[in-house]
Amino acid sequence: MAVLRVFCFGSLGVTVEDVFLIDPDPEHAARERGVRVELRLLDPQPWRGSINASQKVVVDQAVWRADFLETEEGGPGSKDRMHYHPGMRNNEPGRRTFRDELTDNPMGWLAGQLADPLSLLEDAGIQDLDAYRPSADALREGLGEVVLSVTNVLAGVRAGDLAKVPVRPGPPT
Repeated sequence: MAVLRVFCFGSLGVTVEDVFLIDPDPEHAARERGVRVELRLLDPQPWRGSINASQKVVVDQAVWRADFLETEEGGPGSKDRMHYHPGMRNNEPGRRTFRDELTDNPMGWLAGQLADPLSLLEDAGIQDLDAYRPSADALREGLGEVVLSVTNVLAGVRAGDLAKVPVRPGPPT
């Protein structure tokens, strides 16, 4: 079972998850393993209970995704399927976008992308970017921890410790 790691920065969240994908197209049937990173919007919730009560956190709409994937054929470290999905709409990723900069320096590329979250929000058609400015600043301050998490999860996938069970739609069986 994949482990979802969530970083919350005010009204923005970043999720980091180990993934194992099997292409449903029998002609390709690629088996990909790696790390999925998403920039998401946090859905504000009303305060509940006392000042000491735990508060509800809803990490909802995905607006940007990067997949640090490698095929079994390419092997760990091949970086042969690393791509991203700019400007996601309605949580749907759209087509894969490949860039040399991403495969040449995956963590440097990730840091560069997440350092400018307002541009990623704009690409996704999010309105009122000024409302996200304080959260974007907080994300930039915590970026090192996010990138370190992605680095560690990718190392766990490459070692065979993570991404062992294929992603399946619907509730777990």
